[in-house]
Amino acid sequence: MELHVLSPDVISRIAAGEVVERPASVVKELVENSVDAGAGKIDIECRGGGAELICVADNGSGIPAPQVETAFLRHATSKISSLDDLVHVQTLGFRGEALPSISAVADVEVSTSPGGADLGTYLYMHGGAIVQHQNKPRARGTTIAVRRLFRHFPARLKYLKSQATENGHSAQVVSQYALAYPSIAFSLLLEDRIALRSPGSGDLRDVVAQIYGTELARAMIHVQSEFNGLTITGLAAPASLSRSGRGHQSTFVNHRWVRSPLLQRAVDEAYRGMLQEGRNAIAVINLHMPPDRVDVNVHPSKAQVKFADEQDVFRAVRDAVKAALAQTSVASESRHVSLPATGTQGTWIVGEADPVPAYSPDATITTSGTEVLPPLRVLGQVLNTYIAAEGPDGLYLVDQHAAHERVVYDQLVRKRTGRQAEVQSLLDPVTIELTPAEDAILGTIQEGLSAMGFSIEFFGDRTYLLRTVPVVVADADASAVVRDLLHELTEAGRQGIHDRLAITVACHAAVRAGRHLTPDEMRHLIQQLEGCVQPRTCPHGRPTVLRFDNVQLEKLFGRRT
Repeated sequence: MELHVLSPDVISRIAAGEVVERPASVVKELVENSVDAGAGKIDIECRGGGAELICVADNGSGIPAPQVETAFLRHATSKISSLDDLVHVQTLGFRGEALPSISAVADVEVSTSPGGADLGTYLYMHGGAIVQHQNKPRARGTTIAVRRLFRHFPARLKYLKSQATENGHSAQVVSQYALAYPSIAFSLLLEDRIALRSPGSGDLRDVVAQIYGTELARAMIHVQSEFNGLTITGLAAPASLSRSGRGHQSTFVNHRWVRSPLLQRAVDEAYRGMLQEGRNAIAVINLHMPPDRVDVNVHPSKAQVKFADEQDVFRAVRDAVKAALAQTSVASESRHVSLPATGTQGTWIVGEADPVPAYSPDATITTSGTEVLPPLRVLGQVLNTYIAAEGPDGLYLVDQHAAHERVVYDQLVRKRTGRQAEVQSLLDPVTIELTPAEDAILGTIQEGLSAMGFSIEFFGDRTYLLRTVPVVVADADASAVVRDLLHELTEAGRQGIHDRLAITVACHAAVRAGRHLTPDEMRHLIQQLEGCVQPRTCPHGRPTVLRFDNVQLEKLFGRRT
């Protein structure tokens, strides 16, 4: 095979693929440039999910006229000039790859002025080539408009998700930088509708109020700590305000938004013993440290970092959050739903299949298409979590939460395929304030929510009124249910939307581990589980039932060898 050097055009497109993954990648790069330019105000607009237009305008330092074309050359940067600068870099951008990568996959217009000059500079680029360059009036700052992203690269364009999903990703980016820089006033316009407007007051709590709502902002606890040259600041919420995913958990290193498993583990450790299983803390944590103690040059999009002293970082963040939580009475909060009375569940569809396999420490429980459980006689409850029952072929242990999840999930699926959902009207409508990312995704699932029994009305400025909920979650935190649904769809997109809706609602509706059940409640739950089509597993795939057969019990007690 003959070696050859790639053409500049191919090289630029490969480089663009590393930097520009989706419209939100462009938003991130342009916002970072505006921040580095010292902007106090940054306005972002997206149309067509960002595929048609992304426009970022700021009042920063601008680009001097002789350097505007240079800014679009690969590795052209004003932020570093030597290897030593790379070790001590304190700006968000520094590689000089963003603008040339963006211009390689879109049409780009630039209007910029450093201020103090009579005229600014206007530049129009198509396919990475300069088409127009002229002087035009412009106040201090820079405006960059990116049009028809990936239009000439169908292979990349087809991988973009729905308009709402792409807008959700862009909203997430802008929200994170608003949290990282409370002193900068951000505004985000999505499809001609204001999605976010931060005040630029310098108070992080003001930004949290704009993104997550005033109620959550008031409840959050101030974090402030120093350890071995590391400073940790931010806000953390009481454990009772947890979420199902990490969408409300933000970590920054020297104001750089990063996805760091180390920092996530540190926050998790601070909340250890306070959160229910599967719940995550709400926190905004900014770690300030000397730039030579962190490597920000380990990822093309600068989304990951490497710490020189991981133990110090982990300990500093964990202890800072833990100390903040100790300032208030923090306790995990369990929300339960009462099991319905016997005889209210209607007729179940029951098939025939193999019985539940016997328990083995190394066994994997598998599920066939349809299954039945044998009649079970309830013996009692173990650890307020498991129901002990006797069957004709041994001892059964039933996970009460997993079992109830399966029961509720089957109810919801059956109703979706034929029956009208049973709903509960709320005496007082619940007000839900959504984040920009959640607001962008709500429209894609509103029909599914309605079919399930959620009635949600627009109330203005990312605020909605929840008027009805499915009966199965009438006693649960309705606001938390809706937020968890939106979070899951923001994370995973729309594929399998109805199934994920049912799974999330079932999880919230199901009786929790640790709750004492009466004998009647246990018997009723077992009867419901016996009527499910796939009673062996919950909708997440975890086992609901383990069986110790008669032979195993005899061996365990030495009655059989």
